Amino acid sequence: MENFCDEKKVAFITCVNNDYWYDECFLYLKHLKIPEGMSAEFIDVRDADSMTSGYNRAMKKTSAKYKIYLHQDTLVVNKNLVADLLKIFQDDSIGLVGMIGCMNLPKTGVWWDGMRTIGRVLHACEPESVVDSTCTEPDGDYQPVESVDGFFLATQHDLTWREDLFDGWHLYDTSQCMEMKRAGYKVVIPNQSKDFWCIHCPKEKSLDPKYRKYQKIFLREYGDELNPEV
Repeated sequence: MENFCDEKKVAFITCVNNDYWYDECFLYLKHLKIPEGMSAEFIDVRDADSMTSGYNRAMKKTSAKYKIYLHQDTLVVNKNLVADLLKIFQDDSIGLVGMIGCMNLPKTGVWWDGMRTIGRVLHACEPESVVDSTCTEPDGDYQPVESVDGFFLATQHDLTWREDLFDGWHLYDTSQCMEMKRAGYKVVIPNQSKDFWCIHCPKEKSLDPKYRKYQKIFLREYGDELNPEV
């Protein structure tokens, strides 16, 4: 699904239900360096029924070729983010860029269960606790992977988010990675060995019981396409 796209525009898209966090997220976004000749657009989606429906709504609303879908509690600290992404997206076969994920999805369909996790993010779950979650760094500028985490997802090709299957807040990210693969596009993670690109500030909580429901849906849809490492 490719509509008219403005190659000189980048859209930052966030589903918002907490203004405190989005204000903080937006503050970091406003301080990013936007390459000369490009413009940035900021879309906050309110009252979304699900992450997929919110993202589909925003995707149809903007003409930007480059879209960055990020959680309201994600703080982008790499001020050269847009230029760095454009460099990666020079390869038209790359559809999606994430920050942390796995080489091959395991049979559970859950990326962090994967044998080879790749990437980096700074986790600030509590005020006094900051954890640099560093997995294996890519060889070279970026590493093709099968799945990435949804706190930060950058795209240059539009594929409809599967709100027909994922009508909640889980597995939408892994689903989109699989949709990219189906469409013939690569999912990659950038090299962050010099410094991390994002801080993620999720509140520590136990796994939502609904997660298992969407995990079953995911495996029903994509299970036959997985090639887990053993």
